[in-house]
Amino acid sequence: MRPEDLLTAAPLAERLAEEAGRLPTPPAAQVESVRQLLDASWRAPAQSEWPPLLQTPREKKDSRYAEPPTSHRSGLTGPLLVGAKRAFRLAFQPFINEVLRKQVEFNEAILDSLALLYEHQREESRTQSAWRREVLARLAALEKSARADSNQSP
Repeated sequence: MRPEDLLTAAPLAERLAEEAGRLPTPPAAQVESVRQLLDASWRAPAQSEWPPLLQTPREKKDSRYAEPPTSHRSGLTGPLLVGAKRAFRLAFQPFINEVLRKQVEFNEAILDSLALLYEHQREESRTQSAWRREVLARLAALEKSARADSNQSP
């Protein structure tokens, strides 16, 4: 079976099983090596702090509460405006909370999803790196044995 056959035609399970049966049995050392590599790469994701990328959005996820009111105006107008803003916030905070409740829930869900994606990506990157090292080591061993075989051939 050629790779083109797998890519261009839908292989049947029986045909694949038949082709797999023709493969030579790998040496026990290689089977054990792959088993150890799989065991090393299979582990629970590490529980860590929030990713640095998501720290700032996490601090701002609750949009119900604003910064303390300020005013750039001087004299009597500035303090009066700050007092009016505080009074407005105090009077209408329950309504603001209710209006923005769904937004806060959405923000939390999005941040949780992003953190989960970030962790999965990190874990996949670690696994791919381990597999890449293993494949490169195997390739080097195959090239070495191929060179040794070609040197022995008359």
